[in-house]
Amino acid sequence: MLYVRFPLSLRNVEDLLHERGIEISHETVRFWWNRFGPMFAAEIRRNRVSRMRSYSNWQWHLDEVFVKINGEMHYLWRAVDHEGEVLESYVTKRRDRKAALKFLKKEMKRYGGPEVVVTEKLRSYGAAMKVAGNADRQETGRWVNNWAENSHLPFRRRERAMLRFRQMRCLQKFAAVHSSVHNHFNQERHLYS
Repeated sequence: MLYVRFPLSLRNVEDLLHERGIEISHETVRFWWNRFGPMFAAEIRRNRVSRMRSYSNWQWHLDEVFVKINGEMHYLWRAVDHEGEVLESYVTKRRDRKAALKFLKKEMKRYGGPEVVVTEKLRSYGAAMKVAGNADRQETGRWVNNWAENSHLPFRRRERAMLRFRQMRCLQKFAAVHSSVHNHFNQERHLYS
C-alpha cells in the first residue's frame, strides 16, 4: 500500500523494499496494486458506510476536477462528507446534467440520502438535484465547498508523481482506491495537536 499511500513511483517502492531485504520488481508492485488495491478499498469503504448510515446530520460536498487523459479533457466528480472524507469518485467525459445525475444516483444508492448537499454554482448540479428530488437540500455559495476543493490536493500530488493517466478506466480505478486508502490513514491530524 506504499504505492497508494505515498506519492511514490513503482520503482521507488521497489527500492524501498530492496533496502529492507525484499527482492521484487516494479512489475510485481504494479500487479499487487491491481490485484489487492480494489479489495482493500472495498473493505475500507464497507466499514465506513456501515458507520456513517446511522449519522443523521450528514452533509455532502460535491465537486468536479478537470483531468487530462491523452490530451483529452475528462472530469473527475467527487463527493466529500462533512468530515472531509472522500465518499466516491466518478470519471466522465462530459460535465452536464446527465453525468451529474448518474453520479448523484450512485452516491444515494450506496450511502443513502444526505441532509444537505453543498455544491458550487454549476447548473448541472441544480438540474440533477431537481430530477433526483433533492432540490430543497442543495446549498451553494462562495467558499462553502472548501471541503471538496481541498480533497483534490492529495489526488493532484499523486497524479503528478504518476506522470498523468493514460486511460479513463485506470483513472477511475486509481481514484476509488486512492480515496479509500487516503481516508483510512488520514485520521484528522488537526484534532490531535
